[in-house]
Amino acid sequence: MRGIFLLLILSSTLLFAGKIFTYNQIHTMPRSVEKDYYIWRFVSQKNTTPQEAKRIIQEALRINGKLQSAYRNKTGLTATLLPYKNTTEYFSAPTNTNIGSDSTISFEKNKQQTLRRFMQQNKTNYPAWVKEGPQMECYLFNSCGTTLRRTKFNKTLDSREYRLLTMQKEFDASIKLILKENLPALKRSLLQPPAAENQLKPETHFRLGLFALKQNRTDLALIYFGQSRKNAQNRSDKDRANFWMYLMTKNGGYLKNILQSNDINLYSLIVRDLYKLPYPKTVTPSLTNNNRSYYNIQDPIEWAKLKQKLFSGRFDLDSLADSYECQETLGHYCYIKEKATHHQTAYYPMPYRDILSRLPKKKQALIYAIVRQESRFIPASVSPSFALGMMQIMPFVVADISKKKNETIDLDQMFNPRKAIEYGSFHLDYLTSWLYHPLLVAYAYNGGIGYTKRLIKNTGKFLPGAYQPYLSMEEMENTETREYGKKVLTNYVIYMNKLGVPTRILPLVKEVTNPYLSDRFRQ
Repeated sequence: MRGIFLLLILSSTLLFAGKIFTYNQIHTMPRSVEKDYYIWRFVSQKNTTPQEAKRIIQEALRINGKLQSAYRNKTGLTATLLPYKNTTEYFSAPTNTNIGSDSTISFEKNKQQTLRRFMQQNKTNYPAWVKEGPQMECYLFNSCGTTLRRTKFNKTLDSREYRLLTMQKEFDASIKLILKENLPALKRSLLQPPAAENQLKPETHFRLGLFALKQNRTDLALIYFGQSRKNAQNRSDKDRANFWMYLMTKNGGYLKNILQSNDINLYSLIVRDLYKLPYPKTVTPSLTNNNRSYYNIQDPIEWAKLKQKLFSGRFDLDSLADSYECQETLGHYCYIKEKATHHQTAYYPMPYRDILSRLPKKKQALIYAIVRQESRFIPASVSPSFALGMMQIMPFVVADISKKKNETIDLDQMFNPRKAIEYGSFHLDYLTSWLYHPLLVAYAYNGGIGYTKRLIKNTGKFLPGAYQPYLSMEEMENTETREYGKKVLTNYVIYMNKLGVPTRILPLVKEVTNPYLSDRFRQ
C-alpha cells in the first residue's frame, strides 16, 4: 500500500506507544530500506537528541517524506545525504556512460546559464525547438517549471523537427508533459511517426499509441504500439502491445504471439480465455512445518541481510532457497526459487491456511493476491515509503485500525504475519463495503479509496464504450496503482482457481464497467 495518503500525523502518536531504540542499535544495522525505517523511528523519539539525529541521518539509504519531516521536526534542518559507495545491486543507481565526453561537459556547463536567460525573457514569440538546438530546447522545456512558460514552445512541429527531437533522450520527458498539459499545437505534432532510430522509451511509444488511437489515427497507433512491442524489455509489456494491436485489427496473429509468452499477466490470461485454453501451470509448494530457528521471520534487518546475499551474485540461489525450505519461511523459499529460475517458473504460495481457510474464498483469494503482489509473503517487508509487513500497511492505517479496535500496538507488530493478516483483513472489509470488484479494491488498497472514488465517479472511466475497460485501465495517471491493479487481478484469478472456484479473467474484466457489479459509489 504505497499511495499518497493524508493524515500521516496519526502515525506519529503510534511511535511512542511501544519500542524505544538507541543510537547504537540503529548504527549497527546494515544500510538498507529497513534501516531507514528504524532511523525514522529513532529520529521521531522524544528522547533522541538533535545531535544523534544529525549523526544517524547520514546512515540512511534514502530520505523519504516521513524521514525528512521527522528530521526537520527534530533539528529544524533539511536532511541531505553525503555520497555513499559499496552498495548492493538493489541499492545502486544506474550510471551515465556518456559522462566525460566533450559534448556532455559543454552541455552541462551551459544549460543552467541558458535556462536562467530563458526564464528572464518575456517574449511570447520565442523560437522554440530551434534557437538553442534540440537537446537544449528539450532541457529548457522540461525545466522551465510552469505550463505558462511552456506555452512559449507551443508551436506545430514539422516532420523534420519532430524526427530530430525524437532522437533526443530528453524529448521522452517532454512528451509526457505535452500529453499532460494544455499545449494543443504540440499535441497535434505528436500525431506523426518518429525517427526510425528514435530514443523514446517503450512506455512512451505505448502512450503515444493510445493518444493516436483516441484521435482516430489507427495507422499511427499501430506504428507506436509496434515500436513499444519491439523495444519492451519485459514480456508483459510486449504482451500488452500485442493485445492492443489485436484490439485494433482483430488480427489473430497478435494473440498467437501472446500465447508464446511465459509471463502470467492480464493479457496472457485473456488470450487463453479467447482460445478456451487452460491457464499456465504455477507452483504452490507444500513444505514441512520444521522451523528455521536461526532465522527470525519478523526481523526486517535479517531480511535486509538475506537480500544482500540474494543480489550479491556470490551464492547459488537453489542452495540458498533450500536453506529456507520450510513452512515458516515459505515466502522466502518461493521468492528465491523464482529468482533462481529467472522468473520462468511462477510460484503462488498459500501459507497460513489455519487462519485464511475460515474466510469466504473470495476474500481468501483477494488477500493472497494482494500479499503476493505487496511482499511475496515476506513477513518483515518494508517499502521505501515505510509500508509495513506482509500486507504492506501504511503506519497511519495501522494507527486508524488500532484505534477502531481499541488496542495499543507497536508498528513492529505488523511484521507478525498473523497480525498483518488481521489488520489487512480489517482494512479490506472497509474497502469491499464500497467496492465489489477485485480490480477496484486493488486500486483502493494501493492508491487510497478517495483516489479510487474520484477515478470511477468523476472522470467517467470504467463505463461501456470503445476499447473499454482496457482504455480506462491504461489511462490512469498513477502509474504504480495502474500496474498494481492489473497484477492483483491476475493473482486473484489464479488463487480463485487454486481454492477450487473455477474463475476466468475475461468475464471478470467485463464486469468492471457495470456499476451495479463493481462498486457502490456509482449506484
